[in-house]
Amino acid sequence: METIITTQQGAVQGALSQDQQTVIFRGVPYAQPPVGALRFRRPQEHAPWEGVRDCTAFGPRCPQADLASMDFYGKEFYRGLPDNESEDCLYLNIWTPASATAQSRLPVLFWIHGGAFLHGCGSEKEFDGEGFAKKGVILVTINYRVNAFGFFAHPALEEETEEGVSGNYGIFDQIFALDWVQQNIAAFGGDPDAITLAGQSAGCMSVQTILSSPLARGMARGAILQSGGGIQALHTTPGKQALWEVSQRLMDHLGVSTLEELRQVPAGKLRDAAYAVQGQGLSWCPHVDGWLLPDTTDAQAESGAIHDIATMIGSTGDDIGGAELLQGAGARWCENQLKLGRRPAYLYFFDRKLPGDQAGAFHSSELWYEFETLSRGWRPWEEHDWELAGELSAYWANFVKTGDPNGPGLPPWHPYAGEHKEALVLR
Repeated sequence: METIITTQQGAVQGALSQDQQTVIFRGVPYAQPPVGALRFRRPQEHAPWEGVRDCTAFGPRCPQADLASMDFYGKEFYRGLPDNESEDCLYLNIWTPASATAQSRLPVLFWIHGGAFLHGCGSEKEFDGEGFAKKGVILVTINYRVNAFGFFAHPALEEETEEGVSGNYGIFDQIFALDWVQQNIAAFGGDPDAITLAGQSAGCMSVQTILSSPLARGMARGAILQSGGGIQALHTTPGKQALWEVSQRLMDHLGVSTLEELRQVPAGKLRDAAYAVQGQGLSWCPHVDGWLLPDTTDAQAESGAIHDIATMIGSTGDDIGGAELLQGAGARWCENQLKLGRRPAYLYFFDRKLPGDQAGAFHSSELWYEFETLSRGWRPWEEHDWELAGELSAYWANFVKTGDPNGPGLPPWHPYAGEHKEALVLR
């Protein structure tokens, strides 16, 4: 793979990994900066550029809370990240094998980060695609708008669109990035017809929202839902009234009464207000707008309106709400697939109690293993952790390649069907 690739917008310069086996493109713009008049509007195609754009550094993340200051997750994932955030945040990152060519047509893993729809980014230190690239899988991670930047909704905004809808901009960003990948990934050695969506926590909810949207039908051939998906899971998709209410609280808090005034509020001030007015649970989140999302994600799944693609779903042993909540939601998803007459899903349960403290198999703990980035963490890893990381990442890579996680040297993982209505336990 060349380190200079031409996209539909222009040429981008990537960099070789330290071992020369992977070419990494960081901070590739996939949409116009959503600033000024484009704040609270759907993503727009990026203008072409001349020359070669340097894509060797990650782009800024959407304005959000100070991640490093978080008590637990700050230490776990966020400390040491570059302190760069900007409303100009719609960038993605690509890891592709150095041996790939435009004719390789390698499968693609499209990763959506979590963070309660409030924060997070595609350049978190646990995310790295070198392990997947060595297995013949291209990894794409993305930034998308979060908190009020991504989910502000208001009746006045509905008047600005032909469809009469507002909000869900963070999900529109994800779909727009997915479309960009479809249009451009062949130049990076990827197969636009072999894209698997994956995400964890809010990223998982995002994946399920995309699977529930008629606007994204046919854009992916598989999906991996980690700790946040299923039926009757963590969160019930609200209607627009709920988003209108928190959005109005935001305007009241800022002392503005019009969209024009709101679009002129500095990004940092808007960010702080978004956190100040949020209520319990997920205040800034995807909602049923009647267009991008016709009904709740549960209703879309149960009715069969979800996309008919291969799925893998699971959670962790000490997950949010306890092990039973999300494991039950995953099992209900699998049962629903069978009821609809679709291919059986693969159900997993990650229950490795991570060394170093008493947090156990906490929410997000599998990410270190999935991306084989244990060396970036602070924990006193044991030989078993490295072995488990190799096993788990191999299952994930196989699923991206074929829709079946099984492969040579791996314990068999039966799909959820027949006499095997149980999860594969990874511990």
